[in-house]
Amino acid sequence: MLIKKDSDFDRIHIWHPYSSIKQPLPCYQVVKAEGCKLKLNNGKMLIDGMSSWLAAIHGYNNPRINLAIKKQIKKMSHIMFGGITHPSAILLCRKLVDITPLPLECIFLCDSGSVSVEVSIKMALQYWLGRNENRKKFLALQYSYHGDTFAAMSVCDPNNSMHKLWKGYLTKHYFAKAPKCGFYERWMIKDFNNFYYLIKTHHKKLAAVIVEPIVQGAGGMRIYNPRYLKLVREYCNLYGVLLIIDEIATGFGRTGKFFAFEYADIEPDILCIGKALTGGTMTLAATITTREIANTISNSSANCFMHGPTFMGNPIACAAAIENLNILQDNYWINQVKNIEKQFFKYLLPLKNLQQVADIRILGAIGVIETYKAINIATMQKFFVEQGVWIRPFGKLIYLVPPYIIKQNELKKLIESVILAIEYPLNFI
Repeated sequence: MLIKKDSDFDRIHIWHPYSSIKQPLPCYQVVKAEGCKLKLNNGKMLIDGMSSWLAAIHGYNNPRINLAIKKQIKKMSHIMFGGITHPSAILLCRKLVDITPLPLECIFLCDSGSVSVEVSIKMALQYWLGRNENRKKFLALQYSYHGDTFAAMSVCDPNNSMHKLWKGYLTKHYFAKAPKCGFYERWMIKDFNNFYYLIKTHHKKLAAVIVEPIVQGAGGMRIYNPRYLKLVREYCNLYGVLLIIDEIATGFGRTGKFFAFEYADIEPDILCIGKALTGGTMTLAATITTREIANTISNSSANCFMHGPTFMGNPIACAAAIENLNILQDNYWINQVKNIEKQFFKYLLPLKNLQQVADIRILGAIGVIETYKAINIATMQKFFVEQGVWIRPFGKLIYLVPPYIIKQNELKKLIESVILAIEYPLNFI
């Protein structure tokens, strides 16, 4: 069957994230992206409120990152990382050692955030093998989300996440009740009781605790009190359990700190980063750990760390990441994120008075509107496109995570479109 229109071919043959091949959600074809604007194939321009799922923090077609990619591709686009290294990987890892806490100095480069989490889980398991201890369980949080691959899914909430379909297929782990105290709310020690009970009861079985710091992402865009995270670190220390911090969505300034764990003044044993690592230009992630953990892994029966992606340390992705970190180290992002947060507080917070709105959550360049009713994704998506903005809601959440470079009038347009969308009844189920 000859299918002439690209839109028809896409709808019939191409699977998109979390969508049905039989009854897919509508897709809008982007032909160019520049700054904070996406250009559709019909010429319509959309202001981007999603940063391509928190990745494109400097917007699109950043000239500095583009130039770094062009320079690298003239030298080599890819080279295997087994038995070979290259300058871009070395320089990137130098920078990662510099920007992360002092104990974190051993870096495993990988392909994506989910793979970074997989690697962190394997690191924790192999660490205890190296110590001749049988620890195979993990402790995570209710509403947690850590990726779509199988080990990553196993540490996502099995009852309240998009992965509940796989309950029964995945390794069973422990899940503490999610923190209820919000970021700006008074801390209540009872918020920590369930986590305390689980780590005290099961610590001898635990390879690690894994948490998203301060902001729980796809599990509900929940923003919690830093005191909770600080206590997680303290009790991991007390009971001798490794702490994995998943900064894939929160890292590189999104929350107002370079890393969200800085709000709790802690350091992880294993750190996962991705998404914004390359400024949203290439897929790249990393798992970073301590010398002690790395050395102990090498003492296990395998005598090495058992993982090795084909595109590990891709030179183009490394070059993009280097320049992205150079831009971040110019520190313009600090005021950019502060200005976004100010506008969120000024224009989003009053929406809490609307009848349809259950909650408003704001931190750094993250603005979340939770509604009482479930959102009709296809209808609301179409509504936003008609308004000239790109916002991708899910469940009962409309959230804004724009590029840091967004202009004040562009951000105001995003917020105004959200207000209109909330007031339009057909946007809800």
